[in-house]
Amino acid sequence: MFREIFALTAGLAGTYVCLAQQASSPQQPPVKVNVLNVCAPSEEEQQEIASALSHVPKHPSFGPDFEVDRGRSVLDQNANLLAPASNAPMSSAETSANFVRMRRDFLSQAVYSNVQYSFSRDSQQMVETLVFRVREPKDLLQVAIEDSASSVTTAAAMLGAATPASRIKLERFGKSSVVLARCPGQNGGVPPDQSAYEPLFSSASSILSDYRALIGAKKLVPEELVRIDSVDRPVAQRKNAAPSHHK
Repeated sequence: MFREIFALTAGLAGTYVCLAQQASSPQQPPVKVNVLNVCAPSEEEQQEIASALSHVPKHPSFGPDFEVDRGRSVLDQNANLLAPASNAPMSSAETSANFVRMRRDFLSQAVYSNVQYSFSRDSQQMVETLVFRVREPKDLLQVAIEDSASSVTTAAAMLGAATPASRIKLERFGKSSVVLARCPGQNGGVPPDQSAYEPLFSSASSILSDYRALIGAKKLVPEELVRIDSVDRPVAQRKNAAPSHHK
């Protein structure tokens, strides 16, 4: 009888401990993964991209306020936890990029409130990004158009070449983004047929080319990058350039 009572007590205690552990452990939220088909968006997504691009002002009137920003962005190697660890030290040229950003506000009551242009150059590529932010966001928040060059030259050379758009992104409120990007072939194979999306790429390229001129990027970007280089001169060169006051 004692053994049965003891076994029952022990069983109840074990059940209580399990229930307590389950109650004390935090509930893990479900993980939702959205896979974007950037190479072949659906017909509905293509229409959304076309609509967003059609509302970009072709002859904008800019307000008096504007912003020009320049600087250097250093990559935090600890930010990407999924990247493979490497013991080899990385040079500053490999982990940093010089950038120039410009912002202009639209004066008229257009769909978009402002446009921001950015140019970034590191040791491996140069990237242009044009972002239009919606004035009264409901479903759509902003539209971004991007192009890039894998061969690093001068900013003036890339801006003069009118590099075509390679990526269009629509950021939406409460929904996944809509993205269309030029896709290379897998494992060096033949690239997928994206001829059906060429009108969208052509429209985005035309917008990028127009605003590159409207905001004066061809002149301002090279000038601002020169200023970054002048700030980054080695300390020894600045000391040698300074006059000596020793007798």
